[in-house]
Amino acid sequence: MYMYRCLFFSSTNQEAIYWWLVGAPHERSISSDLHPICTTKQLLEVMPVGTVCTRYLSFLSLALVAVLLAMDIQARPANMSVNRDKKPNSKEENEILPPDHLNGVKLEMDGHLNKDFHQEVFLGKDMEEFEEDSEPRKNRKKLTEIFSKVDANEDKSISAKEMQRWIMQKTEEHFQQAVKENKVSFHAVDPDGDGHVTWDEYRVKFLASKGFNEKEVAEKIKKNEELKVDEETQEVLESLKDRWFQADNPPADQVLNEQEFLSFLHPEHSRGMLKYMVKEIVRDLDQDGNKKLTLSEFISLPMGTAENQEAQDIDDDWVRERKKEFEEVIDANHDGIVTMEELEEYMDPMNEYNALNEAKQMIAVADENQNHTLELEEILRYSEYFTGSKLMDYARNVHEEF
Repeated sequence: MYMYRCLFFSSTNQEAIYWWLVGAPHERSISSDLHPICTTKQLLEVMPVGTVCTRYLSFLSLALVAVLLAMDIQARPANMSVNRDKKPNSKEENEILPPDHLNGVKLEMDGHLNKDFHQEVFLGKDMEEFEEDSEPRKNRKKLTEIFSKVDANEDKSISAKEMQRWIMQKTEEHFQQAVKENKVSFHAVDPDGDGHVTWDEYRVKFLASKGFNEKEVAEKIKKNEELKVDEETQEVLESLKDRWFQADNPPADQVLNEQEFLSFLHPEHSRGMLKYMVKEIVRDLDQDGNKKLTLSEFISLPMGTAENQEAQDIDDDWVRERKKEFEEVIDANHDGIVTMEELEEYMDPMNEYNALNEAKQMIAVADENQNHTLELEEILRYSEYFTGSKLMDYARNVHEEF
C-alpha cells in the first residue's frame, strides 16, 4: 500500500482541499472544475471533503498520475518494517552490484548485442580518451599511435594475426581493470578485512546501498526476522542470491573470497560463471524450453511494438544485426541452432579463435583495397567504427598525416 498526501484547488471558490490517497484513488465528491495542484510545501493537513461520487474515478486516476510526477517526495510502502533513511546511493550500488555491461564481452547480461564491442577490443582502457566532441586532430594522432603499436613488424600494415594479438592484449586490459575495481568493491562489503564475505553480510550492504537503514537490517537478519521489502527489491535479492551461490566454489559455504567475489561481479572471469551467464541468457530468449536458440528466437524483438517509422527502423536494425551475428558468428556449425556450448564459446572473451575471427571482420570493414590488411589511411577513414569518434575533417587534413 502506498500513501500520498495531495492538494487540490477548486477554481470556483479557491477553496483548498487536501486529500489522502491510500493504495488507489478513493471515491470522493468534488466539483467538475476541480484541478490538481500538488507540491510538498503545501502538504500540511487533511481537510474533509464531501460525499461519494463514483463518476469522477477516471478523472482522479489521471490526476493521480500528474500528481505523482510533480511530487518531489519519495513514496514508500506504508507497511515497510525496515525504514529507509536516505535516497539510493548510486556510487555505493555501482560498487557492489554486478554490472549490466561487461567490457570486451559480445553480449550484454540481458542478451542484447554489445554495441561498443569493436571499440572496446580495439582501444582497451583508452576508450574514454576518444570522445565524440574531442579535437579531431588529437584523435588522429592517438589513432596513428595505436596503428604503430598494432603493426608489430612495422611493415605499415596490420594483418589479421597482428590484430588478433592486439585484441587479446586489449581484452586483458579490461580484465585487469575489473580486478582492480573488484578490490574496491570487495573492501566495500568486507569492512573488517577478514578476506571473506557471507551472503548475509552482502545482503546488508546491498540493502543499505538501496537506502535502507544498515543497522536495522543487520539486526533483523541477526535475529532471523523477516525483512519486508518491496517486490522489486525482493526480486533483485533472489537473483543476486542465486548468482552468489553459483560463484561460491566447492565446498559451498555461502562465503566468498575476493576471487570468488570477482566472479560474482564479472562472470567472464570464471568458466563456471560464464556458463551461468549463458544459461540465464538462453533462459530469457528460449521460447520453447529446449535450452537451445533458433534464429527466430534470437532475433525476436524485445517487449513493445513499433509505433512510428523511427521505431520501426530501430526494430529493423535489431533484426538485421542479430540475424547477421547469429548466422555468421554464433552458429559455428551453421545448422540453424545455437547450443549453450556454442554460445559459451562465442561469449568467452579470451577465446583466441574468436579473437582471430573478430580481427578478420574488423579488417574486412575498412579494407578498401581488398588486400586483407589495414593501412593507416583506411583506419583513419573508418575511425568511427574503431573508436566511436568520427574524424569530421579527415578528408581536408589527411595530407597532414602523410
